[in-house]
Amino acid sequence: MTSTRWSRRRERTAVRRSLTRFEVRLRSACPGIGFTARITATVLTEPPYPALAEEITGAVRTMLRNAAGEISKTCDPADLASARDVCGQHLARLRRLPTDPPVEFTAELTLDLLPDDRAAVAALLAAQRRQAVTDVLRRQRTDALAVELADPAALLVRWLERDNTDWSQLTTFASKVSTVAEVFAQHRPEDERTVEYEAVEVLREFLASFPDPSQKQMLYTLLAASMNSAQRPHHAAKAQSLLNGHAAVAPEGES
Repeated sequence: MTSTRWSRRRERTAVRRSLTRFEVRLRSACPGIGFTARITATVLTEPPYPALAEEITGAVRTMLRNAAGEISKTCDPADLASARDVCGQHLARLRRLPTDPPVEFTAELTLDLLPDDRAAVAALLAAQRRQAVTDVLRRQRTDALAVELADPAALLVRWLERDNTDWSQLTTFASKVSTVAEVFAQHRPEDERTVEYEAVEVLREFLASFPDPSQKQMLYTLLAASMNSAQRPHHAAKAQSLLNGHAAVAPEGES
């Protein structure tokens, strides 16, 4: 009995030592940048194991390295705190080796970045900031220019300000300026490219397709009624107030 206890204690010790703070290199969501991790596994089942201690610890390390690698490749190395939480929670789950009986274990890890990876993250963030500024400025210029050129007069002025303007082409260009301006008028800034904005555009076109004031009055009445039915009295009141601007005009000669 004493020999058996000693054998089991020695086996537990061997397993524990082999599974304490073993290192692994893990990929991140950014190609070329990785994490370094130290994993400690805790085997919950008692020996004797159905295989040698070396085989058990090797299989546990392999399973944990694979599990850590699967989750780490979704993590942003620029957000190390979140990566630690995600990987730590993932490895803390109970796992089993497919042995008979199964060997159960959990694990914890410390996650960090080596100096070269930290430098790569810093360089990547700096490049992303520069690109973000460039993109914002380009979008602002595009949006401002589109707003300006949506006005046919402004578009014509731009054409006239060109170097070596061919004044003989003025009449030809002027005949096309409204069509060109309509193209610019269709431009929408990025924050306006949403379903809500598109819905407003559709509604605006729909209302504009009924030029008669009495028709518009009917449409706004229906709109207010729909808002009331949807339990939106504040919006219904706003829609109702719009009726004042679309009152039906009596034909001439009627009192």
